Amino acid sequence: MSGTLVRCDDRVALEAALDAARASAEAIAFVPTMGALHVGHLTLVRRAATLAPTVVVSIFVNPTQFDVAADLAAYPRTLDDDLAQLAALAATLDASLIVYTPSVDDVYPDGAARTLRVPDVTDHLCGASRPGHFDGVATVVDALLRAVRPTVVVMGRKDHQQLVVVRRLVAMQGHAVEVDAAPTVRDHDGVATSSRNRLLDDAARAVARRIPAALAAGVAVAREARARGAALDPVGVRDAATAVLAGDGLRIDYLETVDPDRIVPIERPIGGLGEGPGGEAGEGPDARRVQMLLAVAAHVGAGEATVRLIDNVLLGDAADEQRLLDALAGTADPRAGGDEG
Repeated sequence: MSGTLVRCDDRVALEAALDAARASAEAIAFVPTMGALHVGHLTLVRRAATLAPTVVVSIFVNPTQFDVAADLAAYPRTLDDDLAQLAALAATLDASLIVYTPSVDDVYPDGAARTLRVPDVTDHLCGASRPGHFDGVATVVDALLRAVRPTVVVMGRKDHQQLVVVRRLVAMQGHAVEVDAAPTVRDHDGVATSSRNRLLDDAARAVARRIPAALAAGVAVAREARARGAALDPVGVRDAATAVLAGDGLRIDYLETVDPDRIVPIERPIGGLGEGPGGEAGEGPDARRVQMLLAVAAHVGAGEATVRLIDNVLLGDAADEQRLLDALAGTADPRAGGDEG
């Protein structure tokens, strides 16, 4: 029944809750989370409810994707509040909502003895700065997809590399599921919503705003190049973004320009009137519509209060560029996109 919420603590209960949907061959949408829910997560759930009459939301802090034990210990856990938010949301949805809150043993009955690795797209960005992180992501997503067996999984574009990893994983493991990418949700000050944002004090929050502002500086470079019909220079993009990030209270983990599909660095100008998206010879207006992901990870704050945040913008995607600029200008609806936290 639409508007209902059922909580399942293990796979047996989950399977029983999904019996009706499976019997009638209804679509099932899945939103994987690690809890500490915020408006971005809730936007993903709303989006999922438009795609299927049954929505499963998992809340599971996955230990295999944390390369630092202290980061795992510090990750916010707010299960009671998460369930209350989902119960309130369920009453507004034209869909049934199932919340899957498994234990580590339920997700990894064999003790995570089998670790998956998605090759090629995990060598840079977070894959380089957090060794093993995406092996943990791939392993848990594979386990959750096998438990839920959804028709569609809804994920946010803030974790762009994770999105690419999941798409590759789905193809690699043969999961019969569509991966739906939702735009990044940003708070009133333009900062991308994240479960870690609640760990920022007022001073650190002000510093965090330099991250989306740096991405906007990259957008300005890209738009100026397009207006001239010139190639997009990744060095100019990075220099503009770095200048905004400079200052006290923020330490850059990485600031990179990468191919959005292959997650490999772009180091030379691309596009312009004479080149295609990969730098090859091209012609016509489409040759100038190149895409370059400007991605950043930075540590905000000082000492034990440091919080690592990530963000990105897809240069060449006019809608993604404009959503970022609107958020920084305070004109965006904070529920207009989505991210998984």
